[in-house]
Amino acid sequence: MVPIVVASQLATGLGVLAGAVLVKQVLEQKPMAGGGPRCPSCNGTGRVGCLCSRWSDGDSGCRTCAGSGRMACGSCGGTGTGRPIPVQISLRRNPPS
Repeated sequence: MVPIVVASQLATGLGVLAGAVLVKQVLEQKPMAGGGPRCPSCNGTGRVGCLCSRWSDGDSGCRTCAGSGRMACGSCGGTGTGRPIPVQISLRRNPPS
């Protein structure tokens, strides 16, 4: 009975891993859902090369990218679409002279 349990757990683990790889591939090929224009920094993927892989000696992996070498885009926040920058403009009237 032990080999059956091990085989079942192994099959479940492989299924989860295959699903994660499939989701990752789909997310990297298609931009995230949204009605805005594509982000010019990440080309709509929402992910860019991590800083740890840009300036390292060939290894990659840090807390930001969790070892993948890719992190969320700083321009769009990982959405893949351009986002407006909120600006608050305050006007002051000059006192009459």
